[in-house]
Amino acid sequence: MSSSGPPAGDGRDDASGPGPAGAAAAADGSVPVSRSIVERWKMEPAAARARLLLRAVAWLFSLLALVVMASNKHGHGGAQDFDNYPEYTYCLGISIIAVLYTTAQVTRDVHRLSWGRDVIAGRKAAAVVDFAGDQVVAYLLMSALSAAAPVTDYMRQAADNLFTDSAAAAISMAFLAFLAAGLSALVSGYNLAMEVLV
Repeated sequence: MSSSGPPAGDGRDDASGPGPAGAAAAADGSVPVSRSIVERWKMEPAAARARLLLRAVAWLFSLLALVVMASNKHGHGGAQDFDNYPEYTYCLGISIIAVLYTTAQVTRDVHRLSWGRDVIAGRKAAAVVDFAGDQVVAYLLMSALSAAAPVTDYMRQAADNLFTDSAAAAISMAFLAFLAAGLSALVSGYNLAMEVLV
């Protein structure tokens, strides 16, 4: 009567098993790049992901404010062209600055979350740049919409037309961009405080 022993293998070790190939893979510690990026995003603090989302929202509304204001030219002897009003020109300029800043910061945040390293050397220096930049952009957006809103309100009392409606829409987009940038500044301030205290 023959006793049943363990089944004979084919002499090959599974790469994911305890054989030499599996041990080499475990020792190497390498994982697919896509999986590594996803895991890094999941392990990143919620504050960093929230700031990325807020900056993306600020970028979107700044871009909308820029496009709406830049296209607000309806003739009528120049009376309905935005570039004849310094308040609207200022609002357009600040929207351009906000778009450029948020584009750079969103790109930087995505790079940091995906690859685990920042383009700015030094964690405290990066935290200072984040906080100062968000604060300045939020202030500029608020100053731009504060300058343009009274002019729009005054003109709408005399005539409510496509020109004033477009100006009001651009100001509203700038206000939403300000809210997102302001909230991002709060998150950046929290991160800066953590860097200083730790």
